Amino acid sequence: MTTASGLSSAETVDLFKRYVIPNYNRYPVNLVRGEGSHVWDSEGNRYLDLFPGWGCNLLGHCPQPLVEAVQEQVATLIHAPNTWHMDLQGRWAQMLSERSFDGQAFFCNSGAEANEAAIKLARLHTPKEKYKIITFEGGFHGRTLAAVTATAQPKYHEGLGPLVAGFQYAPFADLEAVKGLADDETCAVLVEPVQGEGGIRVAPAAFLQGLRELCDERGMLLMFDEVQAGFGRTGEWFAYQNFGVTPDVMTLAKALCGGIAGAAMLTTREIAPSLRPGMHAATFGGNPIAARAGIAAIEMIESEGLLENARRIGDLFRERLSSLEERISLIREVRVLGLMVGVELTVPGAPVVEGCLKRKLLINCTQGNVIRLLPAMNLAPEQVDEGCEILAQALEEAT
Repeated sequence: MTTASGLSSAETVDLFKRYVIPNYNRYPVNLVRGEGSHVWDSEGNRYLDLFPGWGCNLLGHCPQPLVEAVQEQVATLIHAPNTWHMDLQGRWAQMLSERSFDGQAFFCNSGAEANEAAIKLARLHTPKEKYKIITFEGGFHGRTLAAVTATAQPKYHEGLGPLVAGFQYAPFADLEAVKGLADDETCAVLVEPVQGEGGIRVAPAAFLQGLRELCDERGMLLMFDEVQAGFGRTGEWFAYQNFGVTPDVMTLAKALCGGIAGAAMLTTREIAPSLRPGMHAATFGGNPIAARAGIAAIEMIESEGLLENARRIGDLFRERLSSLEERISLIREVRVLGLMVGVELTVPGAPVVEGCLKRKLLINCTQGNVIRLLPAMNLAPEQVDEGCEILAQALEEAT
């Protein structure tokens, strides 16, 4: 099978070398089609994809209900500016609000944009002298300048200084460190309840509960970055629902529209008016296609019982990978919450990723030695078995 242009993978790689800025490390494969948890390259090879769309394709590739909804919407209204009302955007906001903490939504296009909105909101909502935001080592909040400053990983800061003022970093899950940093100039704490790029690290519930209490005591906003963990990924609609801690602000993206670009910042009705007209915007935010896709994604998750399936599949991954941990010495730890799966290794993970690619399995490595899986909610049990068996072969090869 080839693309409409008829280019092979090798020809496509050459095209990129000539015309595309090389800011990504790409695999030498031209993907042309996806269905469920499989993708095909231009040579007709089929791959099992356990990291679909970098976490965006939570419903698998090209889920039929979403495809049909988007196809219909493209023929009706593609884009309208946010100076007008669009019933789809209002309905989408309502559906997100009803499944979270009864707040209001600001729509944008990416996780970085959602976090930029949250950062602005935190400063706008609190007195002018409050501008500092505490974030956490190992966290990741996006690539725009404020979002990358919020990302407490020096490797992302190289060559970009001076960075945005006001961000302070604490070790992840260290409540005492946060208490030591918080002062009269601190307006917010921004945290991932489950660090994704940081290596699938789940925050202890007591830590998040402590942050909630501290923020309440000091008049600071508690902001959860759920760009990767939110929207059903953990087996609950939103990750915070696993911990019994409700944030003041929550950011969402990646899986929110089933693979269509779309993101949102949700906040309480009390705080929302602080993002007043003229202070922030997103030209394409909440556009009819994204809104229609977002609505279709919610409806598909509920009609097909996918939250329950996410929990079942997560348990199955934990069972299979814990079994591998017992017999493969390279595995240091297995971390699973729903469909966020991390396998920390004692060696670099890149050769394991390459070994899986050779065997037609797509996975990811983050932090150098953590194999990361973000599979689709409708993954079948036999696909879990297939993926874990291939991963085992690649790990044994790397031993």
